Amino acid sequence: MPTGFTPPVKDIRFALDAIAGLPSLTDSFPELTSDVATAVLNEAAKFAAEVLAPLNAPGDHEGNKKTTGGVVTASGFKDAYRRFSQAGWNGLTAPSAYGGQELPHTLGTAVAEMWQSANLSFALCPMLTQGVIEALNTHGSQEQKALYLPKLISGEWSGTMNLTEPQAGSDVGALKTRAEPVGDGTFRITGTKIFITWGEHDCSENIVHLVLARLPNAPEGTRGISMFLVPKILVNGDGTLGARNDVVCAGLEHKMGIHASPTCVMSYGEKGGATGYLVGSADKGMANMFTMMNGARLAVGIQGVGIAEAAYQKALAYAHERKQGRALGSRDRKESVAIIEHPDVRRMLMTMKALTEAGRALCYANAVAIDLALHSKDANEAAKARGQAELLIPLSKAWPTDMAVEVASLGIQVHGGMGFIEETGAAQFYRDARILPIYEGTNGIQGVDLVGRKLAQDGGAAVRAFIEEIAANAAALSKIDPLKDMGGALGQAVATLGKASQWIGGQLVAGRVAEALAGATPYLRMFATVAAAHYLAIGAKAANHSLTQLGADKAYLTARISVARFFAHNILPQVEGLLPAIMEGGAEVLANFPDEMK
Repeated sequence: MPTGFTPPVKDIRFALDAIAGLPSLTDSFPELTSDVATAVLNEAAKFAAEVLAPLNAPGDHEGNKKTTGGVVTASGFKDAYRRFSQAGWNGLTAPSAYGGQELPHTLGTAVAEMWQSANLSFALCPMLTQGVIEALNTHGSQEQKALYLPKLISGEWSGTMNLTEPQAGSDVGALKTRAEPVGDGTFRITGTKIFITWGEHDCSENIVHLVLARLPNAPEGTRGISMFLVPKILVNGDGTLGARNDVVCAGLEHKMGIHASPTCVMSYGEKGGATGYLVGSADKGMANMFTMMNGARLAVGIQGVGIAEAAYQKALAYAHERKQGRALGSRDRKESVAIIEHPDVRRMLMTMKALTEAGRALCYANAVAIDLALHSKDANEAAKARGQAELLIPLSKAWPTDMAVEVASLGIQVHGGMGFIEETGAAQFYRDARILPIYEGTNGIQGVDLVGRKLAQDGGAAVRAFIEEIAANAAALSKIDPLKDMGGALGQAVATLGKASQWIGGQLVAGRVAEALAGATPYLRMFATVAAAHYLAIGAKAANHSLTQLGADKAYLTARISVARFFAHNILPQVEGLLPAIMEGGAEVLANFPDEMK
């Protein structure tokens, strides 16, 4: 049975350079040379393939164990984490002032894709730590930064974010965790949090929890939430570790997938209260958390791309290996052919490949926009990039994660009955992928964010600008002979997106918010599908241009065009079918639920 994972460095580099525009970041990151990017990607690929991927299936089978001393991770994970940290991967994009390498978020995103493909359960730990680093660097006091960031960046300590509670779910404003001031600048934290990824483990010597809680007399809802830093082991003023804090893992969640990622129920204050430290201003916890959340949402989108890539590779290898049925037109009933020769199997594989490359392009473009927004020396460029980055976040989180579930499901289908058998490994990708549309804000919430916030932001300027950009790309494609068909398809799709955007905007202006939100999910899918086609088309243009150059890798470049053309003709047409769901489907959604369906 095919095993192993080969990081798609060539595809990643093409998406970075030809589509997302990584070279545009060199003014903001002078140290980002082509050689540096190549070295980072190649070393990451080696670590992903040789260290992380071999632990993926065994970790899924073994899982974690809760003991009286804490949580013991699957065999090999502790050593892999040590090697990961010692290699400096934890600090790739972190601030240099505290020991990081301060490379672009875009390059970190590409590297993270390889971690997620190789071993999603493992990769969740550094992903959460990155969020804590970002939140503390943005909102923490100088003392907190000096005390915690160097250890988090080195990987000696890891981090988590604690939002969800049993009674609240996605309604964070309903949380009940309390923070009582002690009088010495610290707070006593009491409460229970659930679904805390890597909340307790044996890989790092300390765990830094960022916990949302309410101060006494705080306003109701999200306006009354503050953020607190609660270390597993208290930290002395000189940075050494002190006494164990009053925070424990009360239990491990038994999950459908990501079995090797310890998802914990965390209990704060069983012995009177965990010591916590306010991060930023009181009652500003949600704003602080969104510093982590937006980055985490893009990171989850990249998880979708990573899982899709791994599922595709496994299905492709199986399709070459598995022989079944005769070749089309063959009269020889004795000789079977590899199933990749069958048209429907090829259709499934092409769908998997096109969706994966489209998700990668969308996420990398989002990452470049984030880097330009934060670091561009041109104020106008930074402002434009900020608007586009904010617009793309819900698309980058929701669409690639929905796509990952579809791709993983197709991977099982390619395997046939063997795909339903755990030993092939195809089922693990589906089980692992299924959480992605749920956490870091369900994909339904991403639709609400797109319609309720991003569409109306700055009077809709970012949406209009992006639609105009896509329309211009479609027009340019229509003038290039080999790509005219793609230009026509993209032009029709973006016109439909414009129509849907105007309709939803009209509902919002008229105060018919429920009508607008009823179509939010199909609208997000439409928007993301058009955006993905746009980015693949940019890649197709670049590939078509490169074909004329001396020494061009014609086979590879032609394949990039084929993937974009397949997407335009097989996936992009879904856009037209989504329009009635957006503009007319809400009537049934908002009507009283029929008695016979209750």
